[in-house]
Amino acid sequence: MTDNSNAPWPTELRVSKDRKTLTIAFNTDESHELSAEYLRVCSPSAEVKGHAPSQKKTVPGKRLVEIIKIEPVGNYAVRIHFDDMHNSGIFSWTYLHELANDRKKHWIGYLKELEDKGLSRD
Repeated sequence: MTDNSNAPWPTELRVSKDRKTLTIAFNTDESHELSAEYLRVCSPSAEVKGHAPSQKKTVPGKRLVEIIKIEPVGNYAVRIHFDDMHNSGIFSWTYLHELANDRKKHWIGYLKELEDKGLSRD
């Protein structure tokens, strides 16, 4: 079993009033705002990630997606419910921290995938 005692731990999760942004603060004194669109297209669900890298799907048309609710999953993650009814991704604290800290890399990669496949954020 892996020792995660030094892993960043969330101290606050807050959905904005317009439901388009998740603010997450960690015990490392860092705070990040992650858009609903970014979280949706980077969902760790099998529907998006697949069961192998070759099965990863590019999810278009999520520019206007909103967060309906967040529900805890044990003490290690949250399930984010989106208004397009997607809710199968379990976002671990580690994955949320990675998404926050590697946002530019993930976002640029996503935009390139859209372009390469002739897809749109709208």
